[in-house]
Amino acid sequence: MELEAQWWTGQLAADIHQALRYKELKLPSYKGQSPQLHLRRYFADLIAIVSNRFRLCPAARHLAVYLLDLFMDRYDISVQQLHVVALSCLLLASKFEEKEDSVPKLEQLNSLGCMTNMNLVLTKQNLLHMELLLLETFQWNLCLPTAAHFIDYYLSIAVHETDLHDGWPMVCLEKTKLYMAKYADYFLEVSLQDHAFLNYAPSLVATACVASSRIILRLSPTWPTRLHHLTAYSWDFLVPCIERLLIAHDNDVKEANKQKGQHAQSAQHTVFQSPAPTPQQASVQQHIPQYLQAHQPSLHYHHQTSEQQNCQQILSANHTASYPLQTCPAALQSSVQARGHGQTGAAMSLAVPLEVKPCISVSYNRSYQVNGRYSCVTPCFER
Repeated sequence: MELEAQWWTGQLAADIHQALRYKELKLPSYKGQSPQLHLRRYFADLIAIVSNRFRLCPAARHLAVYLLDLFMDRYDISVQQLHVVALSCLLLASKFEEKEDSVPKLEQLNSLGCMTNMNLVLTKQNLLHMELLLLETFQWNLCLPTAAHFIDYYLSIAVHETDLHDGWPMVCLEKTKLYMAKYADYFLEVSLQDHAFLNYAPSLVATACVASSRIILRLSPTWPTRLHHLTAYSWDFLVPCIERLLIAHDNDVKEANKQKGQHAQSAQHTVFQSPAPTPQQASVQQHIPQYLQAHQPSLHYHHQTSEQQNCQQILSANHTASYPLQTCPAALQSSVQARGHGQTGAAMSLAVPLEVKPCISVSYNRSYQVNGRYSCVTPCFER
C-alpha cells in the first residue's frame, strides 16, 4: 500500500497524467449521427458483459466502447455486422491494454450466447479484416484516453483523513476508501451506457465520478482544494456531468427499491405456504447490486415529464465562490448532443458520409441538488 501511494504521488504518475490530458485534447470528434444509435446501448452492454466474462480491465472495456462509438459515428453498419465490429473493438482494446494471456481467443468468442443466437460464426480471416479496417479508420492510433485511464489517479487522493462524514470525523479511513472506489467504479460504468457522456472530456467524466461518489457518501467538503488542484476542474464546470450521474444513480436506486418491493410482496403471499424463497425471488436478489440494496428511497429529485421542464441550478455558495473556473479547455462543451434514430442498413457502407438527423434532445432537470446535501441514505459508516 505504501509503495502504491508513493507511485501515485510520484513525478512519473504526474507526467503520465499530463500526457493523457494533452492527448485528450486531440481526440476525434463525436457527432452522434449513427443510424444505429438506438442500438448503441445494447452493444455497449454486450462489450461490458464479454469483458467481465474474460475479466478484462476497465481501461480495455472503455476503450472498446469508445472505438465502437467512433466507428458507428462514421459508417452505416448492419445489425449483424455490428456484432462483429463490437467484438473486434473489444479484441483490439484488449490487445492494447491487457497482457497477451488475457486476450479472448476466437473459440471463446464463438461460444458466446449472443453469437449462437444470431447464428454468427467468427473466422480468423473476418476478424483480421475487421481489425485492419478499424486500425485504418483510427490511423493506427489506439492511444485514446478514456475516463478509465484517469480514475485511478484521481482516486489516489479522493479520500483524506481530514475529510468529514456527515460533519463527523471518519472512524475508518480504509473502509471509506473502499466504498469510494466501489462507487467511482459504479459511476464509471454508468458513463458507458449513455453516449451523451462523450460530449465531456474523459478526464472530466472521471473527475465527476469522484465528485458524485463523495456526494453519495456525504463527505465534506464536497470538492476539496486538493482535488481541484489535481484535476484542474472547478466545481462549476463539473456540475452538468455530476447531475447526469446522480440522475442515473437515482433511477437505479428506485428500480432496486421497486424490485425489492415486488420481492417483499411476493414473499408476503407465500409466507404461509413455504418459508423458502422462490427461484424468482432469488433471481431478483441476485440482480440487485449490493451497493444499491442498502439505500432507502429518500432521493429528492423530481423526474422530468414529457414536457420541457424549467432548469435551475441550486449550488452551494461556498463552492461557487471558492473555485473559480480555470484551466478548463474551452472546446469542451457540456451541452447534450441530439439523439438520432435511423433505419438499419442492409450492408456496411464505408464511403458515404452521414448527415446529422434532427431529433429529440436529452433533457435533464437542473434542480437536482449537488451542493453537498444529497439526501440518499448511505449506511456505510458508523460514528
